[in-house]
Amino acid sequence: MKNFVRISEVGNFVDQIVTIRGWLYNHRSSGKIRFLELRDGSVGTLQAVVAPSNCSEQAFQTSGDLTQESSVIVTGKVKKHPKKADVYELDVTDLEVEQKADANYPISHKEHGPEFLMQQRHLWLRTPRQVAIARTRASIVKSIRDFFDNRGFVLMDAPILTPSACEGTSTLFETNYFDEKAFLTQSGQLYGEVGAMALGKTYVFGPTFRAEKSKTRKHLTEFWMVEPEIAFWSLEENMELGEELVSTIAKESLTRCRAELAVLGRDIPKLEAVAKGGFPRVHYDECVKMLQANGMPVKWGDDFGAPEEQKIGDLFGGQPVWIHHFPKEIKSFYFKADENDARYALGCDLIAPEGYGEVIGGGIREEDYETLREAVIKTGLKLEDYEWYLDLRRYGSVPHGGFGLGLERTVAWVCGLDHVRETIAFPRMLNYIRP
Repeated sequence: MKNFVRISEVGNFVDQIVTIRGWLYNHRSSGKIRFLELRDGSVGTLQAVVAPSNCSEQAFQTSGDLTQESSVIVTGKVKKHPKKADVYELDVTDLEVEQKADANYPISHKEHGPEFLMQQRHLWLRTPRQVAIARTRASIVKSIRDFFDNRGFVLMDAPILTPSACEGTSTLFETNYFDEKAFLTQSGQLYGEVGAMALGKTYVFGPTFRAEKSKTRKHLTEFWMVEPEIAFWSLEENMELGEELVSTIAKESLTRCRAELAVLGRDIPKLEAVAKGGFPRVHYDECVKMLQANGMPVKWGDDFGAPEEQKIGDLFGGQPVWIHHFPKEIKSFYFKADENDARYALGCDLIAPEGYGEVIGGGIREEDYETLREAVIKTGLKLEDYEWYLDLRRYGSVPHGGFGLGLERTVAWVCGLDHVRETIAFPRMLNYIRP
């Protein structure tokens, strides 16, 4: 019986015969010896050495006819690399071909531009870099789910089709819903608040959509968010929970994905600093003063964009930074005003360092019926679309709040990526809806 193992496990089988099932990533020859670089979806690749002295003539001839991405089953003895520590090779004794790939594989082993690679995304995903990103993303998703599940939060699925806006009407994707209009959800937050009143603390985790005509490296039109909502909650508790979540993600990524992060060339000490927590908390007013003192043309009442967020990260030595108490006028209608100064909203954003910008946005929701009703009207929204939401304030209202963490931006930050298009298998951007 064959001993099937994954490439990431071969170090446990030195001097043993194993079988690898995978694909030919690359190959070269040196004299009468052929070197096959194999991948199987686990971390890294494995060099399989095919020599006439170790295998049948047919297996040797077959190895010379293989094309890139041919699927193969290779058997051989695991050996330590003669010159490299923790690197292993396979001395091939047998080779079977499941399918010989067409010779014109689009992605060759040379530099390709992002436009070309995006068109070949279904094949680009096979490369070691994209595999490392996908595995890290999966680990981060597990960290998020475990974090909330282990703290008594209940997962609640919010609808994707909604009758109204959550984050402003200018970024809605509209669709027909039988005899009326519907929209792809911008956020699960409003429904998460329903869950908080029923379950105490809950979280929504799913896809969200924003029709932003943006081509920046931080934006997708379809992305995932995790959104906890908690009853009887405060702004301070909100920042504590968000910080604990982010530091846990960093810590567990370093533990579970060390090999993947090495493939990506991630600066490990920077993630280790995040894992320790202790993020600074800075009032919006202080941020404005700091930015002005450092030559940034901002004034009180402005929202912060990418340049301001970059500078804030730099000013705090590369640490994540909480900014709280933004002006009420630049926040959504549901934010609660500070009872000590109504100019400010009880909101908080976590700014990631290294230019990754806002990864968490949240705050405390207005719990008073009349105040929220007036805010809906003032914003120009249809009151009838929010009657159900207002009901939460009519029947047992309590102080409550939460936040949203953008998964793709977080994955980009943890992996050290230049663009969010690599953080999800099939990114949706302004000019990309295929494959």
